[in-house]
Amino acid sequence: MDESNNPTLSVSFGHCLMAADIALIRQCLELLKYHSGIRYVEIPEAGDGYNNELLAKNDEPLLAIRAITSALFAIGRPREGETLDHVLYLCSEDQELGGYSISSTQPLTDSEREKVAFLVDSWLYAAAQEAANQVARTNSVTSIQMRQPMTLSEKIFAHHMLPGNSSTGVKSGDVIRVSVDWILASEVSWMGMLKTINAVGATKIWRNDRFWLAGDHIVDPRNKHLPKVKALIEMSEQAQKDYKLTNYMGQNYTIMHTEFVHERAQPGMLIVGSDSHTCSSGAVSCLGIGLGAADVAMSLLTGISWFKVPECIEIQLLGKPEFGIGGKDVILHILGELKKNTVAANRIVEFCGPGIQYLSCDDRFAICNMCTEFGAITGLFVPDTTVRDYIDRRKRKLHKMAPLYFRPDDDANYAERFKINLEEVQPYIALYPSPDNVVPVSSCGPMCFDGVFIGACTTTEEDLILAALVLRVGIQKNMPLKKGKRHVVFGSLPITKRLRELGIQDIYTQAGFDQSAPGCSFCVGMGADRAAEGETWLSSQNRNFKNRMGKGSFGNISSAAVVAASSFTMTLTNPTPFLQKVDKEVYKVLTRKNPSQKQRELSGLIYTEPQISTRCDGPGHVGISNNSQAIVTPEWIISSKVQNIGDFIDTDAIIPAEHIVGSETDEGLGSHCLEHTHPEFRDAVKSGHQVVVAGEGFGCGSSREDAPRALIGIGVKCVIAKSFAFIYSRNQSTLGLLGITIRDPSFYETAAVDGTEITISVYKHEIIIGQRKWTFQLDNLEIMMLQNKGLAEAYKKFGKNVFDSLCEGSGNTTMEVEEQVDHSLEW
Repeated sequence: MDESNNPTLSVSFGHCLMAADIALIRQCLELLKYHSGIRYVEIPEAGDGYNNELLAKNDEPLLAIRAITSALFAIGRPREGETLDHVLYLCSEDQELGGYSISSTQPLTDSEREKVAFLVDSWLYAAAQEAANQVARTNSVTSIQMRQPMTLSEKIFAHHMLPGNSSTGVKSGDVIRVSVDWILASEVSWMGMLKTINAVGATKIWRNDRFWLAGDHIVDPRNKHLPKVKALIEMSEQAQKDYKLTNYMGQNYTIMHTEFVHERAQPGMLIVGSDSHTCSSGAVSCLGIGLGAADVAMSLLTGISWFKVPECIEIQLLGKPEFGIGGKDVILHILGELKKNTVAANRIVEFCGPGIQYLSCDDRFAICNMCTEFGAITGLFVPDTTVRDYIDRRKRKLHKMAPLYFRPDDDANYAERFKINLEEVQPYIALYPSPDNVVPVSSCGPMCFDGVFIGACTTTEEDLILAALVLRVGIQKNMPLKKGKRHVVFGSLPITKRLRELGIQDIYTQAGFDQSAPGCSFCVGMGADRAAEGETWLSSQNRNFKNRMGKGSFGNISSAAVVAASSFTMTLTNPTPFLQKVDKEVYKVLTRKNPSQKQRELSGLIYTEPQISTRCDGPGHVGISNNSQAIVTPEWIISSKVQNIGDFIDTDAIIPAEHIVGSETDEGLGSHCLEHTHPEFRDAVKSGHQVVVAGEGFGCGSSREDAPRALIGIGVKCVIAKSFAFIYSRNQSTLGLLGITIRDPSFYETAAVDGTEITISVYKHEIIIGQRKWTFQLDNLEIMMLQNKGLAEAYKKFGKNVFDSLCEGSGNTTMEVEEQVDHSLEW
């Protein structure tokens, strides 16, 4: 760090310091010098000029750091001053609110000093990284002047597009490289990400302050002693130390999406996460996209990802919903009307219309969260004053200073447009085993349950409050509690703290609900909470796939209010009579909806236009060719027998959840591939049926990259399908498994018989069965990844320039590409 142009920091502490505190202060000053080049005047040793009798009167142990903070502002270094001010905030903030709960009156313990030093180191390091990134962005962006019409998501893509692409914006079908704003991971997906990071030998990540890591899927106070769970915790805690993570949320602080949307996501951001419900961030007009762990690991290392810009559909929301109808009811209504993996498949859903003014950000969270069940890549709302006010309420300037309020152009190109009348929405139940098997509760036949669950990321704070008020109505009516299992999980510790203080937690206890720490709980059936074999449950979670809540269990999903009303008799119950007795004014107060505050007009929100990187810094910064005919070579031939597998095979089926953590290799995963739903599959692959022919939506469901890994591990050479789920399709090419989309019905008529001989010429883009041929398309970027045996292997060759190198190669001539092909590939 060049110190020549930096001022010298002189601090007068003005109070007594113990030797240990002096060591901490000196350490903080050295960190300032290391990260920011700020020199300082040497402070005295312990005892020099100090009155030892006054040592015990030091009534604010962090006052010395506060003095350094003030001195930084005084010498014109506000970035570092604000950084240390934020560290002080984290030190004093309640642990349930994400802080360290360090006392402002008691002397620091050795453990607390260690935490303070770590925070100072991590946040100063982050500030230096942010400063460098801001300079780079300033030098390379300009406003788009003459451009094509764009949707909301296209504007966000365009704003994040890297140099070398079109300067007139983006449209569906464009393949682009983009910078990302945040990376998200759970303790389970971090295990997969770390496997990739270790495999490529990387030691540093893109930014330590833009990686949100939360333990929520499996870890729980009841199982953290188990060896496999303990290993996940240790991996996460080691990541915090190794990468100086500022947003490691620990174990069971939050379901990963809940507090991220509450406190981090901002409008106009582009976020990638190794979880399919990353789309929840669309509630605040943020483009959140779930990807596989290896895919996200590459973004964590580089700060870059790539996308083939998807088509968008527009859903206009009209009318005003009845009281008690929330976001979960709305998305179930949409799923019932439009069905999963149909109009939304591999598309982005944008929500707009006059009806959104009646939907809170919690409502929008539930809707966007289940866009993945809809089959969409993601969903997001056009921003309005509801979003702006939600962001403005955040306590820290750091997390509300960068919103970008884009809106779609009037003549934007949407693949399809739909209208949903919110006045028609009512309480629903999605019957096992599909989230679009939606029936109004009022017209559903009698159903009995062994257990009921209120929780998971899709169940928001407002849902928890409304469900509790429904329970209170039943309690006041002295309704008896029929025998059965009742369980509730709040989405985060901040929510838990607030609901405890409001008395909401007590209502759940009175209604017979057990409560466990914030986490995915029954929704993934991987941790301490699992439904038993043969049990039927009603849950407010987002998925009811086969074996989702536990092997051999049957899950049905609805809103939290429906679950609450049904919990007394353990039979399906319409919540409407309960909702009619709920005090609406109490609900508004508890959910912080002020009925006297009239929503400001949309004109009060200042919309902006995207900026685009236009500078080309060299041959590495090139656009991605989408010319699928550029690569032709005869060497890559796959010959095998066909194995048919059917429609909508989800990733929960491909690799059952209970085997993910315990299987350390692809071969280990493969030994359990499709064992519950297609027990004959593995033996068929081993006997030579190594080309899988599937139907619609292959790989739908969770983002787990373990699904293609399991297929690779058992020996599958290629998957051919009518359509693939977006995340699964990305995972295939990222991991080096060939996936081919063919829509022609004649192919499936010909290849419908198991054992059919098939030949695939990858570079010629041809499939041959007998005397018949079919052609298929592959993006050149995908072929380049496949040639390099996946993205991780490509990173080993090209390092942080991996995307530049692959994109450059994807535009090469045939002769140039042939020279780069690994001819040792065996298929």
